[in-house]
Amino acid sequence: MPQSFASLYVHLIFSTKNRESWIADDWSMRLYEYISGTLRNKGCHLIIGGGMTDHIHLLVSMSRDVSLVDLVRDIKANASRWVHDSIVGCSSFAWQAGYAAFSVSQSAIPDVRAYIENQKEHHRTRSFQEEFIAFLQKHNVEYDPRYVFE
Repeated sequence: MPQSFASLYVHLIFSTKNRESWIADDWSMRLYEYISGTLRNKGCHLIIGGGMTDHIHLLVSMSRDVSLVDLVRDIKANASRWVHDSIVGCSSFAWQAGYAAFSVSQSAIPDVRAYIENQKEHHRTRSFQEEFIAFLQKHNVEYDPRYVFE
């Protein structure tokens, strides 16, 4: 085959450092727009971004030319720099060290999109910690509960 093809979708989840409530409603959409630009520069596409004050969800169509770990590193670094430069009072803003990434099939994209769009509704009854553990269990990811939320 003379060409390379890929259809790679990933649901990324990561929180602010210590799950601080940094991400305010009045600027969160600008954050996702900025992240979208970072992704475009890497040949990727943000399908939808959303979250709460202490964590974000990103549904991303990934380029076949970028590694996941490099992409997440670049998203976090660029978004942190943008927050520090653009948002008054957020000089201490930081992301947690880790992240979660789950593969998404083409047929599941509408469900993941709806889930991300409805974050505020989900978190009326479930904390970030409960949500995160549920994702790990749903995707059969082995984890040690002592170290998930360091």
